Amino acid sequence: MFWAIASTLGAAIMATTMIFVRMRASKKPASVKKIILPPFFMSTGALMFVFEPFRVEWIQVLEAFAVGVFFSLFLIKTSTFEVRDHDIYLKPSKAFVFILFGLLILRIILKLIIGQTVSLGETSGMFFLLAFGMILTWRIAMLVKYIRLQRKLDARVGGKWNATN
Repeated sequence: MFWAIASTLGAAIMATTMIFVRMRASKKPASVKKIILPPFFMSTGALMFVFEPFRVEWIQVLEAFAVGVFFSLFLIKTSTFEVRDHDIYLKPSKAFVFILFGLLILRIILKLIIGQTVSLGETSGMFFLLAFGMILTWRIAMLVKYIRLQRKLDARVGGKWNATN
């Protein structure tokens, strides 16, 4: 029971941290490096699967990853870029905070339901895969949006830049 509560608190702290990181990120220009590094850093968490208690069946891997991809759609929808002073910035979204906390609450509910039939280690592994699927998909979509906007910015010929071009 302690580990279930501790992991839920950890997820809440990470979500809150993510909100502050996202707000701060909108004050500095975006870059390819800033977009692609978080999934690489998170991927080291896959080392948990070296240990038997965290291993899950392939069907569970696919299920958890697919749910993560689905959840990412909400983050993708609220992640847009804008051009300011010839630089690309992540546009702050008021909905992001609500979506992130909504996803956190949904994850907690799913964790409580799944945790009744699946061991704590397997549940942890599945929710790592869910989070990784969500972050990876979201960041790939952000990268595509960023590169498209960067190409438009590079290709512009005179005149005032308008992010809707």
